[in-house]
Amino acid sequence: MTDDDAGEDRHRFSEGAGFDDPYDEFDLDPPALDVDPDRVDPVDSRVVADMLDERQVPRDEVDAEELLEVGLNYMGINRFEQATDAFERAAQFTDDDRIEQEAWTNKGVAHAELEEWDEAIGAYREAIALDGEASRTSDEASGQRSRATSEHAATAQTNLAYALWEFGETAQALEHAERAVEIDPRFGQAWYNRAFFLQERGLSEEALRCIGNAIRLGMRNSRVLDEKARILEDLGEYDEAERVAEEATDLRERAEEELVSEESRARMDE
Repeated sequence: MTDDDAGEDRHRFSEGAGFDDPYDEFDLDPPALDVDPDRVDPVDSRVVADMLDERQVPRDEVDAEELLEVGLNYMGINRFEQATDAFERAAQFTDDDRIEQEAWTNKGVAHAELEEWDEAIGAYREAIALDGEASRTSDEASGQRSRATSEHAATAQTNLAYALWEFGETAQALEHAERAVEIDPRFGQAWYNRAFFLQERGLSEEALRCIGNAIRLGMRNSRVLDEKARILEDLGEYDEAERVAEEATDLRERAEEELVSEESRARMDE
């Protein structure tokens, strides 16, 4: 993926409820962890970790889901360092594999936003390891994988693929992109990433098939169409490549116009 590709939707992470308007300071259970804003910045990067460590809070007194929501709210305001801290705490203080996998996956996304690729890779691997543990402990009679972790496994795999590519591990990147597709064949982002890595290795025909799957699964935006145009050009299908590139340009211009309109409406509402 080029620098131009590093825009919207580069990484997937779970969606939180966001902030109310106006929003209150983050509120963590138990009450012993309440932050006095006159003494401590409520979004200071060390508050969550330091207060938990200082008070030696028992695991069953920490609401991991609220910590996860705190991390998501930090992501929403681009406070990625604070988000990594909240996600790590959520993973440490939960006994629910689903929440733990979501927390590690989102921690990887936060590190990736900071271009901390080594840390991102480590977080994604933690999430993926949980899926392996669930497989080993699944019901042998039915052979079904635990629902608890499979929900975020494909996202962790495809995000790991991207982080590995940024880290220079291109062969491993393709391997994990393929695993993401195997886990969830209806995950458009995984098909797109697999197409990109295949194209980087000169496997344009297979890349075209993969990107076609991504588009059929709803990933029809300018970034994906630009990649499809590049693949078509490498295959010598110049007329079709030009048509797709023009469609990508139209979508990009339309998106820019919508953004300008939204900003204008927001200024009028102020």
